[in-house]
Amino acid sequence: MDFLAGEMLLFDKPLNWTSFDVVRKIRFLLKHHLGVKKIKVGHAGTLDPLASGLVIVCTGKATKRIDEYQGMVKEYVADIRFGATTPTYDLESEPDELFPYNQITEEKLAEAMNQFTGEIDQTPPIFSAIKVQGKKAYDLARKGETVELKSRRITIYEMKVTAFNMPVITVKVKCSKGTYIRSLAFDMGKALNSGAHLAGLRRTRIGEYSVDDATTVMEFEKLF
Repeated sequence: MDFLAGEMLLFDKPLNWTSFDVVRKIRFLLKHHLGVKKIKVGHAGTLDPLASGLVIVCTGKATKRIDEYQGMVKEYVADIRFGATTPTYDLESEPDELFPYNQITEEKLAEAMNQFTGEIDQTPPIFSAIKVQGKKAYDLARKGETVELKSRRITIYEMKVTAFNMPVITVKVKCSKGTYIRSLAFDMGKALNSGAHLAGLRRTRIGEYSVDDATTVMEFEKLF
C-alpha cells in the first residue's frame, strides 16, 4: 500500500477511543514505518468515545476524498434506554430526571417512530463539538453556560426495532450526514411521554463500506 500517495483504510474503533485517537495512532505508526516526519492522515466522520464501529481513515492525497465519505449514508445499531434522561443524552453523564416507561408498548413505539422517519428537523445535543461563536458547545455547556443550538435538516432513511426488552430497545438506523443518534434517543423519549438516552451505539456501515471489512488498530500495528 502506498500510504504517502494515498490510501483509504477501514477501522473498527474501540470503546473509549476518540476518532482522533485512531488518527493519531495511525499517523504515528506510518511516520515510524515510512521514516518520514510528516504524513497527512484524517478521518471521515466522528464517532463519540462511548460508541464503537466503523471509522474511515484516509492518508496522503486520499484525504481529499474525506468530504465524499462524510456525505455517505450511515448505518448504526443503537441501544436506547427509556425511563431517564441525561445531560449528554448518553452514558457519559448521570441521569438528571426519571420518567415512567410502562406505558410504552411495541405498538406505541412503532407509531412514534413514524415521526422520525424521512426528512426531519433535529436539534443537536448541547454536549457536542458544534461551534458556537468560535467555541465548542460542550466546552460552554461544561462551564454551565447557556447553549442554544439551531435545529438542522437531516434524513432518517430507515429505522427498525430489532429488540424490545423494556426499558431498553435496540434499533437499526440508516441516516444522513449530521444525524445525532443521541438526539434521536432523547426525542423518542419525549414523543413517548417518557425520557430516554443512548445506552450503546455501534456504526456498522458508511455507504457501501461495512465494519465487517474493517481492521482494528492493534491488527494494523501488527503489520509493521
